Amino acid sequence: MVQSASTDVVRVNARATDVFDIFNLKHYEGPNRYLETGALVFDLALTEYQEPLAIEDYIAAVSDRYPQLRTEQYQSHAHLFARTVSEVGKLDMGLHLSRWSIEHHLEYASIAVQSLHGKTVRAVVYFVWDWFEAITQNREIIYDEQIRVLQDKFRQSVYGGPTVYALLRTADQKRIPTFYLWDEGLMQYGYGRKQVRGVATTFDSDSHLDSDFTTRKDDCKAFLATLGFPVPSGDLVTSLKEALAVATDIGYPVAVKPVVGHKGIGVTADVQNSEELRSAYNRAVKAIPEDQPVRIIVEKSISGSDFRLLCVNGRFVAATERRPASVVGDDESTIAELIERENCKPARLDTPTSAMSKIQCDEAMELYLEEQGLSLDSVLEKDRTVYLRKVANLSAGGFSIDATRNVHHDNIILAQDIAQHFRLTCLGIDVITCSLAESWKSGNFGIIEINAAPGIFMHLNPAVGESVDVPSHILETFFDSGSHARIPIITFNRVSVGELQETIDHILLQHPDWTIGAVCQDGVFVNRSQKVLNKVYNNNVQNLLRNPKLDLLIAEYNEDVLEKEGMFYYGSNMVVLNDPTETEMMLTRDVFEDSTIVVKERDNISIRRRGLIEDYTLGVGEPFTRVYLKEIGTIL
Repeated sequence: MVQSASTDVVRVNARATDVFDIFNLKHYEGPNRYLETGALVFDLALTEYQEPLAIEDYIAAVSDRYPQLRTEQYQSHAHLFARTVSEVGKLDMGLHLSRWSIEHHLEYASIAVQSLHGKTVRAVVYFVWDWFEAITQNREIIYDEQIRVLQDKFRQSVYGGPTVYALLRTADQKRIPTFYLWDEGLMQYGYGRKQVRGVATTFDSDSHLDSDFTTRKDDCKAFLATLGFPVPSGDLVTSLKEALAVATDIGYPVAVKPVVGHKGIGVTADVQNSEELRSAYNRAVKAIPEDQPVRIIVEKSISGSDFRLLCVNGRFVAATERRPASVVGDDESTIAELIERENCKPARLDTPTSAMSKIQCDEAMELYLEEQGLSLDSVLEKDRTVYLRKVANLSAGGFSIDATRNVHHDNIILAQDIAQHFRLTCLGIDVITCSLAESWKSGNFGIIEINAAPGIFMHLNPAVGESVDVPSHILETFFDSGSHARIPIITFNRVSVGELQETIDHILLQHPDWTIGAVCQDGVFVNRSQKVLNKVYNNNVQNLLRNPKLDLLIAEYNEDVLEKEGMFYYGSNMVVLNDPTETEMMLTRDVFEDSTIVVKERDNISIRRRGLIEDYTLGVGEPFTRVYLKEIGTIL
């Protein structure tokens, strides 16, 4: 992009006072000619209205927020703009979106930035545009407020949950292909018969019977008791009268919780008397979904700390202590002010990568403060710590402390013995005890409940202590490596239905029990059976890769589709190009070390495989199919 304004560039979206103009925004879900990953692509030009500031002025302004940009060199305003968009796109959350590219043209530049959620990255581009215009006009911009809006937009997307994002990022690092199935509301990891689908830490390989069983806290508690494991004494009640009777029978303090629930909602621990029990019972009832009957557990409250033991594939992998939200006095501020200050800390951004959530103020908090003779208006003396809840609920502002290295081997065996009874990929076991370093056999140890869909970010990013890479443990349950998550893929730039069927037949002769998916502009096939062709080309590709019986995919990607939609998948095991255009040559970019590339230009053939290149000329009347069919054996 030129460094001065040009009257040849027509304003598209710019306002009359703008120095920059942005236009031709396009989002690609997958690889495209600009980047080998999903990306937002847009054009940036200088308008004819006024001269921009020197690049150094923009660098000085943006590097106040991103000091690392100060040490880099920039060829143009567009280069700095692209780099800034890439950095802002991480949303101050350390997102793994770091790839970008730029193509300079005479009067404009084409910029591509890696993206995961199209709406969020589009909003990032417009924010950076506003930022650069504000720098030009020497105006202030409320950066912190704007970045919070962007963070909320990403958090509300399907990728914004801490567990989902942690798995996505780890899959990206391991080169495990991943995509979201919008119609089903599921994430898919891997292709075809190698795939696994799921929601957060629940997967299609899990037993839905076992998963449902863990939600029935009363039955699950009885089952654990029959195994000889320590569970608190108590009973199931359906009325306040019954709750009061059970509490009197087992003795206070008691814990109260709904049979159906999650994230500690409606749970009250350390209930000391009948008055507190009435409030706890009402909170438990409010937490029950409208379509569920009133069923409440009242059980003996065990003294100690709250711990989560996590098992993956039946094996213990992590332990975390969870503590309730708290504030520390300073002799001046009210508890409400201390909470507000605490919620402003970077660790409490409440994003998919933050260690802690915002502290939530509600009736349960105010009642607990009242029990301590306090209120939100109370001023705490200096260095006094006050816990705001009885329950260590992380989603309400509690914090986690890694305890993995301190777990007694008896407690590890306990966790694994429980997990072995369930066909579940992930199992969270919540216990109360003074210390996990002491054996459960020594007493004062109670299993509170088990969870079939446990959150994992508390282990990956605890507020205190070492990280445990739980996402890797989960994904390695299904895939030894990224290559084990894939099926072979053959990509053509142009292929007819007849050639497609000939290729399918050729492979089936070698592998008659295989299921082969194939798609070109004129048809979709599973083996020789023709299926409905979706007007959105990449939907056809996704539908084939979604097939859990698919052994191999054959797909055509010509220039029109590449420009319009980009590719759905990354990486081909074999690429066959027939007189390719410059755009279609991108298919040779996204290949693996052992891939085979066959290129025909007129009658000249070039074959590249494992670093070796073979060139020759087709014989008179020799069909191109003969060439690439011979090479297919190299990838099977």
